[in-house]
Amino acid sequence: MGTATLTPPTTAAPPVAGRAGRRVRPARERAFWPFLLPALIAYTALFVLPSLFGFWVSFNKWAGPGSAMTWNGLGNYLELTRSEAFRTAFVNTFVLAFGGGALVFAFTFLSMMVLRQVKGRAFIRSVIFLPMIISVIAVGVAIGFLLNPDGAVNTILGWAGIEARPWLGPDMVFKCIVAGLVWSSTGFYVALMMSAADSIPPYLYEDAKLIGATKWEQFRHITLPLTWDVFAVSAVLWVVNSLKVFEIVIAFTTAGTPASPPIQARTVAVQQYASVAGGGVPELGSGAAMGVVILIVTTILIVLTRRVTRRERVELS
Repeated sequence: MGTATLTPPTTAAPPVAGRAGRRVRPARERAFWPFLLPALIAYTALFVLPSLFGFWVSFNKWAGPGSAMTWNGLGNYLELTRSEAFRTAFVNTFVLAFGGGALVFAFTFLSMMVLRQVKGRAFIRSVIFLPMIISVIAVGVAIGFLLNPDGAVNTILGWAGIEARPWLGPDMVFKCIVAGLVWSSTGFYVALMMSAADSIPPYLYEDAKLIGATKWEQFRHITLPLTWDVFAVSAVLWVVNSLKVFEIVIAFTTAGTPASPPIQARTVAVQQYASVAGGGVPELGSGAAMGVVILIVTTILIVLTRRVTRRERVELS
């Protein structure tokens, strides 16, 4: 049997005075800035300065390099409030974040309840995760082909005697995008949550069975509290990712053609792209204003998500 020896905690050595009475810094402290400075310079040059420039552009009218930049004050932001395309894109983005998020985590929790005791769950988990490693562009194009008026889905419905549906019509196109995104994203969150669920000791579930707890009660009182920290992180990841959905909308609605996505299918990121590269005179000021708006919304939602998911950490004794 091994033995363990407790040793009293060591106290930090007092700073050593130099020749002229100056404090001699420890080696770790002296190495701090040389290691950190290159990263700080790169972060400032590649992120902070471009972000500040984008914030400045949002108050100007600008068609891009080579053209004059004119001060517009809050004009770009006021134009966004009057733009039907931006209002539709803004609502769609929120529907995607909240409605899509509810579906993703509902399927994730259901998968956790089902997969925990299923034989071959590692293989099933891999199959569920598979859409995540496929290019989002490929997923969008494939779903677009399947739901085309002459696609496989309407063909199968025709064989069953059911009337073909206009999946890509204005009333259904965004619902199909949400469904495709939920399908392709759920596997990632299942993998995250299941990695936390796998660390729960099996005896907790055995004790719960002995007292007659149902699967729902086991999930509610054991699985969910002990995986709550991972869920909180997953919720933040979903919020961040859902507010910048872009590729799947472009691929699903245009299938690689130069056409612009219909307004009913646009998110804020797609509308931002349309204002800059959607034909006509580029409106970089308007695009930058959209970026600032979505940055503020993202920050608010992250703070709210962290506050809503804040719980006292449950630890096994």
